[in-house]
Order: sequence, then structure tokens, then C-alpha cells
Amino acid sequence: MDIKGSVALVTGANRGIGHAFVRALIEYGAAKVYAGARDPATVTGEDLIPLRLDVTNPEDIAAAGATADDVTIVINNAGISSGDTGLLEGSLDGARQAMEVNYFGTWAVCRAFAPILQRHEGGALVNMLSMTSWTGRPDFPGYAASKAAQWSLTDSLRQGLREQGTLVVGVHAGFADTGLSARIDEPKITAAEVAEQTMQAIANGRTEVLADEPTRQLKASLSQTPQR
Repeated sequence: MDIKGSVALVTGANRGIGHAFVRALIEYGAAKVYAGARDPATVTGEDLIPLRLDVTNPEDIAAAGATADDVTIVINNAGISSGDTGLLEGSLDGARQAMEVNYFGTWAVCRAFAPILQRHEGGALVNMLSMTSWTGRPDFPGYAASKAAQWSLTDSLRQGLREQGTLVVGVHAGFADTGLSARIDEPKITAAEVAEQTMQAIANGRTEVLADEPTRQLKASLSQTPQR
């Protein structure tokens, strides 16, 4: 798909990987970029169109669909961690919220914008996933579970939207150098690198991005017997 001249929407666009996505889209020649955020005032960049969009709010999603009815690329980036939800103790509230945002929020945005993409020759739908889509993390099990669910949703969308010509892209990465993983002491990929690889995938019609070496190694190991 040619990004030049496209009209794009990015959720969670005010910081981190979302901000990198909107800058990459502009650099690749997108004609218009809607930058979705819970607080549009936090969106920076005169070449962007701020859009109020809390992905857990049906009214926000409906309003966004009415405003951004010309989009040809949708990037679902909005996401949260699972807070302090522990594996064997503590409240499950953080994990429930992660599922609401990362899984159900993405699903709701996809439902709203799939018909719009269909009207514009299919376009592209991109979901920002994680290497935890394929592996558990006892230190943040709620987040990992939400990403596993989001990956399953992405695969269902890929099959379900194939007939209407929509390219569905799943972007997997380990830890990125953003506020979400600031407390994690592990090697990190930059947000700009994730965005660049995603633009290349859209441009070349690829359905999956494995953004860093840990993710590529994990994907390659999935057929192995789980470690005890």
C-alpha cells in the first residue's frame, strides 16, 4: 500500500510509539494524520489533527468514526500496562483495565473503522502488539494476557477482513524505550525503529513485523517444548 497521500488515524498518538507512528506517517507522505488521544491538548504537531479518543468510550469511538470517515490507514497503538496486578496476590483491577484497553478497546476501534476502510479500497489496519503475545510474564501477567488476546483478535481480523481487501498488520516488539517500560531494566528498541519497520510493512504488504531480535528468537522457538 502506498502511504504517500493516505489518510491515517493513530490511537494513543500523544507519546511513545504512538508519537513515533504519526511522525513516520508524515515523513512517508501521508496527506492527513488524525492523532487520537484521551486528551487532545496533549497532541503536539501543527501537521496533525488532534482527535479526542478514549478507546474504552463508545461515544468517543463513534464520534471519531464520524470525523475521520476518510481514513485509509488505522493504527491501534493505545495501550496500558496491568498496573501492580501480581500473579498470585493483590487486586485484579489493573489486569481487567489492561484487557479493557488493549483488547476490547482495540476491538471496538476495529469494528468502527473496518467499514470505513472498506469504502476506501480496503486500506490497512495495524495493531501494536508485543512479544508477550506469545509468552507469559509472571512479573506482569495481566499485560501479557491482554496482548495474547489482542494477537488472537488480530489474526481473526486478518482472516475476516481479507475479502474486503484490508491489509491487517500485527507489530510485535520486546521492550521499547518509552514511558510504559521505563521501570524495566532490559535492552530496548527505540520507538522510531518500531515505527519505521511498520511503515515498511504497510508499504510492502507484509502482515507481520518482528521488530527486534528477542521477538524474532521467541517467534522461532514457539514450536519447541515449553520449559518446565
